[in-house]
Amino acid sequence: MICNSNPITFQGVQHLGPATDFYKKLALDCSGQQIGVDLFLLSSQYSDLASLACISKYSAGSVFYYPSFHFIHNPAQLEKFQKDLDRYLTRKIGFEAVMRIRCTKGLSIHTFHGNFFVRSTDLLSLANVNPDSGFAVQMSIDNSLADSSLACFQAALLYTSSKGKRRIRVHTLCLPVVSQLSDVYIGADVQAITCLLANMAIDRSISSSLSDARDALVNAVVDFVSAYKSSVSNLQQSGLVVPAVMRLFPLYILSLLKQKALRTGTSTRLDERVFAMCEFKTQPLQQLMRMVHPDLYRLDNMSDQGALHLNDCTVPQPHLLHLSAERLSRDGAFLMDCGSVFFLWIGKSCNEMFIRDILGCPSYASIPPNMSHIPELQTPLSERLRAFLNWLQDNRAFSSTIHVVKDDASAKATLFQHLVEDRSDSASSYYEFLQHIQQQLSK
Repeated sequence: MICNSNPITFQGVQHLGPATDFYKKLALDCSGQQIGVDLFLLSSQYSDLASLACISKYSAGSVFYYPSFHFIHNPAQLEKFQKDLDRYLTRKIGFEAVMRIRCTKGLSIHTFHGNFFVRSTDLLSLANVNPDSGFAVQMSIDNSLADSSLACFQAALLYTSSKGKRRIRVHTLCLPVVSQLSDVYIGADVQAITCLLANMAIDRSISSSLSDARDALVNAVVDFVSAYKSSVSNLQQSGLVVPAVMRLFPLYILSLLKQKALRTGTSTRLDERVFAMCEFKTQPLQQLMRMVHPDLYRLDNMSDQGALHLNDCTVPQPHLLHLSAERLSRDGAFLMDCGSVFFLWIGKSCNEMFIRDILGCPSYASIPPNMSHIPELQTPLSERLRAFLNWLQDNRAFSSTIHVVKDDASAKATLFQHLVEDRSDSASSYYEFLQHIQQQLSK
């Protein structure tokens, strides 16, 4: 294990891969005995997670990381640990599992992504399997599919339930084989593509370098736009031309470049970077996309227009905002949903009635630092906000903590790192990124 005190990583990132194969060998021994290993790391010291994580990766386990955990001084992390542990102990689980992926003749499996041991070309060994883990599969087209009308994919999961019953769960996907490339573009799933590219970038950063991984992501946008423009002959306009379903693709790729797992220029602790990489490889699609591109809402002007009425409860539906500092104003309050964490940003000139009704504080100045909960107040505003937060949390496997961030607090910098449309230390603004893509296309 690397004995280094709390290393900080910059653009020349080292030690992203394991320093020893001991934990991989141990994981394979565990997997052979149908034992999955889950890691809970609560240390603030450097732990060499790049090596330790192998024991979970190859035994189909999970990694939980709380870098600033303290029972007294960090109640938000304590609450997250308690919720995660409760979910961990109460969620459904399958034992002695294997998953086989089948596909139409002419197609083959190129790469699996996730935590597992590959037993054969199409068979994954999963000592334990749970509903909170995600998997991605990269396919290759080996032969012509011209004689086929459908391309079929099937994932069959065989496992033992907690009651000792052997069960099988099968998912089948059939997609039409088309002759026009434009039809492929129309059916593209931009979030699934982003997720797969994120997994590929993580592998590239470990096997090659972080710089190569970042370049590959940018080239993916350039190649996509170039291929689309050349294949659709009736498009003569200049500028970036993409199909409607892929219009957010450049923004999502820029967001990936600014994530802790792949960013440069900003000091990042090595264990935190490696944990972010682990999350990219194992998170379900919806959770991963909230991390990559958070949702931003304005709360101080919520209305009942378009609200949902669920179980005698009114759930407001505020409009989504662009992730840019231009959308924030000091007289407002904004909620950012990053998946595992909510940020409630309170502007310095925010309405005092809103602050009082939501936080129970008489004024902006009286909001305590490091506030990490929303009190249950008997006010209409409080009830509506808590209903909205609960609605966001519904069907979410992972618990989300909340941080109340004042306009003049140091934690504001953390929130602003998620404003992916603005320039940052690790990447350009969205406008500058689109200009760069255009320049690459013009070469």
